Amino acid sequence: MAESKEQVITTLCASHCGGSCLLKLHVQDGVIKRIETDDGEEPQLRACQRGRAYRQRLYAPERLLYPLKRVGERGEGKFRRISWDEALDTVAGEIKRVRDTYGPASILYMNLGGDLGRLQTVVMMARVLALAGGYTEAWGVTSFSGGMHSDQATYGTYYTTNMRDDLVNARLIILWGWNPASTIAGVNTGWYLAQAREAGARIIAVDPRYTDSAAAFAQQWLPIRPGTDGAMLLAMAHTMISEGLHSQAFLDTYTIGFDKFRDYVMGVTDGVAKTPQWAEAITGVPASAIKNLAREYATIKPAALMAGIAPGRTAYGEQYHRIANTLAAMTGNIGVHGGDAAARAWESIAPFGGYNYKMGYILGTRNPVNEQAPAPPKGSPPGYRANKPHRNEIPDFIEKGKAGGYHADCKLIAVVNFSWLNAVPNINRIVRALKSGKVEFIYVQEQFMTPTAKFADVILPSNTFMERNDIAVGAGLAFYGYQKKAIGPLGESKSHFEIASLLAERLGIKGFSDKTEEGWLREMVKNSDIPDYDQFKAKGIYRIPLSEPYVAFQKQIEDPAHNPFPTPSGKIEIYSQQWAALNNPLLPPVPTYVEPWEGLNDPLARKYPLQLISSHFKKRANNQFAGHPWLNEFEPQALLISSADAQDRGIKDGDLVRAFNHRGETIIPAKVTERIMPGVVDLPHGAWYQPDEKGIDRGGCPNVLTSEVYSPGGAYAYNSCLVQVARA
Repeated sequence: MAESKEQVITTLCASHCGGSCLLKLHVQDGVIKRIETDDGEEPQLRACQRGRAYRQRLYAPERLLYPLKRVGERGEGKFRRISWDEALDTVAGEIKRVRDTYGPASILYMNLGGDLGRLQTVVMMARVLALAGGYTEAWGVTSFSGGMHSDQATYGTYYTTNMRDDLVNARLIILWGWNPASTIAGVNTGWYLAQAREAGARIIAVDPRYTDSAAAFAQQWLPIRPGTDGAMLLAMAHTMISEGLHSQAFLDTYTIGFDKFRDYVMGVTDGVAKTPQWAEAITGVPASAIKNLAREYATIKPAALMAGIAPGRTAYGEQYHRIANTLAAMTGNIGVHGGDAAARAWESIAPFGGYNYKMGYILGTRNPVNEQAPAPPKGSPPGYRANKPHRNEIPDFIEKGKAGGYHADCKLIAVVNFSWLNAVPNINRIVRALKSGKVEFIYVQEQFMTPTAKFADVILPSNTFMERNDIAVGAGLAFYGYQKKAIGPLGESKSHFEIASLLAERLGIKGFSDKTEEGWLREMVKNSDIPDYDQFKAKGIYRIPLSEPYVAFQKQIEDPAHNPFPTPSGKIEIYSQQWAALNNPLLPPVPTYVEPWEGLNDPLARKYPLQLISSHFKKRANNQFAGHPWLNEFEPQALLISSADAQDRGIKDGDLVRAFNHRGETIIPAKVTERIMPGVVDLPHGAWYQPDEKGIDRGGCPNVLTSEVYSPGGAYAYNSCLVQVARA
């Protein structure tokens, strides 16, 4: 039989890495033979190594292709293959049984992002559970809770970021805890940073590590102790105020509360002036360097303080974000080309902080369980409600339930697109809860046998964005992409929409959907900027025509009388009225440096003297691509440790080491390097939890070490963690 002609299908990568890049899939006889990226009109939407290597993920022998039922102990990973009919009947039966026996609040839904578009999302299962009577949902966004809370308090919105092509207009760029060379952080971010440098922009990196971004783009690296970023920013504010470098006219016109912030910075409020010398003792950054950076940021115009999210993933991390926002206002760099609101360096994609696309999730619905609790006070952390446990509280919720003061007893857990036993701190605590016997049924919708999937009673295999139709929106630049189905689903895997539709049918739900998958995609396009669905589908990409790069808050700055900020005052709130009304001493309305737990001054540091951070790096998007052969070749999982700390412990490069504290232990090779400051070690995020027979992790998973205590604004304090390291 003759081979069919090769087709080239354009799609948009959807791996939750901070980008949404164009891929060209070469398909022949129903198989993707190779993957290329954009080579067309400028700016090309070029993909990183993860997208180009996606074939190995798509065709990995470990893919889950058939429904499975547990036959061993929970967590043991022993399953047998079953039919879809049995799997869906079992799941539907358990949902009905638990709902009718214990009430819908006893059903917990756990989900996250990754490999999702705008239709094929975790909202599908949420709609099923809501229409079946409701469910308990957790609050707290693992990536950016502290920043989201800060954005709402300061600006009243999440849409706070300029598009990436505007970086070329900056004369100064500060990469603060931000490493887009590895994390992508929007399509072509690295390319625009390179262009900015070539055009003469000064670029400075503030980070405990000498990152690839610092090496590729920056003229200066300032190493800083984890969790102390707010102190350094306050000292920069002190320099600006002392030397009269701040833009008082901007502050008078567009902000409220600067006088209270100034009093705090200058020591009027508490008797402690936040001088560069004060900050040097806290941060490890020389006072002279702090002063110089403050002067540069205040006088080089325009300047973009790109406030990364890693420093906000700390104890009281929301304060770092609030202080960064304030410095952007003090320098007048908000709402102008080449500036930045210093709010969301992670992505510039709706709903993640930038251009506000006209496309929403069509199939959402209200959750009746949420309505059983009163609406949260204004200014509360995003997603918070009295009957929603924080994700980090879920083990406690499972074990204690109503007897522990929670609103329900947790009896069934649905997990979709969430490698829970990788993404959330203190994994050993979660494992103990899941093995406690309190939960009667768990089902997991997944593509791989993740550590979480091993705890399922039933696994429903979902397919990838290359095996279904969907739409995605651009990150970094303004465009839409059609994710055209390139091949048929592998094995018996199904899309989110199909799984949810079949489950809704078995639950007797009427009105789950009145359209086909194609019908919903047409409806979404009709309500977007895209002029023609068929042309869009055929071409695979639609670039939104903009006369200039999108700039957040440009209208508010150019015409404040007709475009107020969406805050209670209509201005940038340096003093947050909503936070003041909460009357929570841990969420002060004035941006404040609060000493983090598990920092160098914590008594625990005597036993565990090293600060652990868990960075995101090139070979993974969160926990995706773990075990990928090509990506593993150039960046294996290892513990980064400075040569000084390694020498003190008799550790050589490549040695197996134990990283441990009172919560857990992992054994992993050491990478001895000068690219991390002494006193800090880095174990990259996303490595799969692999406990041995003693419960010691052998996969290098940092979340066996991190604390489940979360910051007052909901931030996950991944980077507030003390450990000791020794040769294994």
